[in-house]
Amino acid sequence: MAKVICITNQKGGVGKTTTAVNLSYYLAKDKFKTLLIDFDPQGNATSGLGIEKNTDKLGATMTDVLLGEAKIENVIRETKYKNFNIAPTTPELANAEVEITSQAKKFTRLRDAVRTVEEKYDYIIIDSPPSLSLLTVNGMIASNYLLLPVQTEFYALEGVAQLLESMKLVMKQANPNLRLLGVLATMYDKRTSLSSQVYDEIKKYFKQLTFKTTIPRNVRVAEAPSHGVPVGAYDRFSKGAKAYKEFTKEVEERTK
Repeated sequence: MAKVICITNQKGGVGKTTTAVNLSYYLAKDKFKTLLIDFDPQGNATSGLGIEKNTDKLGATMTDVLLGEAKIENVIRETKYKNFNIAPTTPELANAEVEITSQAKKFTRLRDAVRTVEEKYDYIIIDSPPSLSLLTVNGMIASNYLLLPVQTEFYALEGVAQLLESMKLVMKQANPNLRLLGVLATMYDKRTSLSSQVYDEIKKYFKQLTFKTTIPRNVRVAEAPSHGVPVGAYDRFSKGAKAYKEFTKEVEERTK
């Protein structure tokens, strides 16, 4: 049965999608059958793997799954990497979210879809939107774990408390098995005292839930999505690639 991890933060620009793509990539490299579900209307995980998200050739996407017009098994496609599949999305997912707002089972549609394929994978990674939206709640209800990337910058922890309250509410009302897998410090720059101070604050607040690995500010990490590949495939010797590889090992250990 797959371990389902929802990656989210209501604050944008924290490395959420980058983490989803690269964690999935390294899990697959470690021979775990991995499915990445792009559940963010921006579709950056889709385009970050070289899939053109604005074309009629894309076929069915997570928009169709959310609307109940396609099964997720018919949306999933292989990537160029062994053991690594993706369920792509397009910006139309935002319209679908509005469309189902007044419909039945609006919070459990992703969970119901995931259940039909979870026996085929070791890990299912859900890339959620940067907001406390209906899509994000769907991601939490569908998951075993919540993974929280937090940038080591000013205002880093702003909004985190609200997100954790939403998690507690989901646990109480819909998914008692959900738990926080950990907090990942991203965009860490060891040359600045601010990064160190914020990282210390994160460790103080989350204690043992803070991952030991930090993701550095790294030009290769920033460049890789424009080439439609994970950073490990773009430059596996870069600091960013090495960091995500180490982080993946921590995730594997925590989800044993």
